[in-house]
Amino acid sequence: MFFDKKELDLLTLSREDAKHPLASYSKHAFDLDGFEWPSVEHYYQAMKFDDAEYREQIRTAAHPADAAKLGKSKKHSRRKDWKKASVTFMTRATYIKCRTHSDVAQLLLDSDEAEIRNVSQYDYFWGSGRDMRGDNHFGKMLMGVRKKLREELEKQ
Repeated sequence: MFFDKKELDLLTLSREDAKHPLASYSKHAFDLDGFEWPSVEHYYQAMKFDDAEYREQIRTAAHPADAAKLGKSKKHSRRKDWKKASVTFMTRATYIKCRTHSDVAQLLLDSDEAEIRNVSQYDYFWGSGRDMRGDNHFGKMLMGVRKKLREELEKQ
């Protein structure tokens, strides 16, 4: 297990840690929008672009880090609504990943009410930044998915 939920009030992880099941780089495949995606990162990076051929190149990248590199391309134009839509795409993919992989969903649920923080020295949007004053949108997104999963369990 990655943590002991009884002693935890803060869960830290890196979304780039392919070995951590909650990370966007973890290789937990899922089906979404008519395609199988190898990881959340593959889906997230591909959704930046309207070009179907380029999205397919990202989807079939060998590793999430390769997908991320392709997603940073300046040769291809990004969707005009990307800044507004980016968190929605990350959330959607993470939720579907959890619905596909019950062990990942359980790990997230086992974090109980812990604050989840994406530790990243250089990412002040998705992460905490080196001074811990970043927006931590990745951690907030995981906590939102956890809340939705918990609500669904309570309805059953």
